[in-house]
Amino acid sequence: MGNRKSNTIYCDHSATTPVDQQVIEEMQRVMNEVWGNASSVHQIGRSAKVELEMAREQIAGALNAARNEIFFTSGGTESDNFALCGLAEAFREQGNHIITSKVEHQAVLNTCKALEKKGFTVTYLDVDEYGMIAPGDVEASITDETILITIMHANNEIGTINPIDEIGAVAHEHDILFHTDAVQTFGKLPLEVNESPVDALSGSGHKIYGPKGVGILYANKNLDIAPQMTGGAQERNLRAGTENLPAILGLAKAVEIVLENRESEFERLRKLQQQLEAGLAKQIPGATVHGHPEKRIPGLTHIGFDGVDGESLVMNLDMRGIAVSSGSACSSGSVNPSHVLVAMGYEKDRTKSAIRISLGRSNTAEDIPILIEAIKEEVGRVRSAAENRNQTKNEVVHG
Repeated sequence: MGNRKSNTIYCDHSATTPVDQQVIEEMQRVMNEVWGNASSVHQIGRSAKVELEMAREQIAGALNAARNEIFFTSGGTESDNFALCGLAEAFREQGNHIITSKVEHQAVLNTCKALEKKGFTVTYLDVDEYGMIAPGDVEASITDETILITIMHANNEIGTINPIDEIGAVAHEHDILFHTDAVQTFGKLPLEVNESPVDALSGSGHKIYGPKGVGILYANKNLDIAPQMTGGAQERNLRAGTENLPAILGLAKAVEIVLENRESEFERLRKLQQQLEAGLAKQIPGATVHGHPEKRIPGLTHIGFDGVDGESLVMNLDMRGIAVSSGSACSSGSVNPSHVLVAMGYEKDRTKSAIRISLGRSNTAEDIPILIEAIKEEVGRVRSAAENRNQTKNEVVHG
């Protein structure tokens, strides 16, 4: 099931995915044959424009949106910025209050912090023990000044899927705009904006075996939104700059492929996830899976181990050719606690003990026992090293 080096097991698909070979071929076709500027009026430019709009139509169809509701961006981060800043600026005369959660991606959290410096006020909601946002908490935070609610569809660390239909319904009952960061779910989980109360939605290409550097913002056609990149008239005067046609057509191809296999891949990844988690729980004492037990992205396991440093475990597994990610973020050489686990109420040691295993197309049933055995051995190794360090410290203190 492709895109894998023979001696590696890649289990970090929530970070990024390898580009599908069909996507690569489509991008090569575009670079060779459709290299015109879609804003040019001559035949070469018009040919590029036709393909650009065909891609827009295809991606709109995946969300049951209208073609003129899809804007192309450089990725999920820009889409989040575009939505939050564009809507906040456009509706500022109606209020200055924004509601979000403490477990959002940094693309949302840091954008909200930047908006606070511009005079907006932001409420950061708590989450329950599964990392889920309660619609009732959203409603209780609404004020007369609230203009925007932004809650992610599914958490990028622990995979918990939020009740965005219910949250969006609360927003609309109060005539408030609702945006969702759907970067982790775009194309993977069914979401139809003509039936769901979502005003704006962010998606990205490189999470679904498409190219990096391209994403989409869905924005309801009735919305006012302020441009965040000024210049030419591209993207209906809201996002200036010559469109990256090879990446956009590559994204459209990736969407086509992911939709063809969505239901079967969902079930396959869910089964592998269940086998992995059952095996880890049985083989390793002190293992805890984080996130909702059922409402979680299939294939994503965020798990902590008592007495284990997550970064050390990630590096040890990497030495064995197994790629996973840590439950914490590295910054300037120092390891910070996972803000998601902190918001869920875990103690500091637990927030640094987790790893994220995110399965994808390249993973098979044969990988699962290999993963379980490798993680079991490396958890034991990390725990033994920690015990030896503690014993040495005690000997020095009491020696």
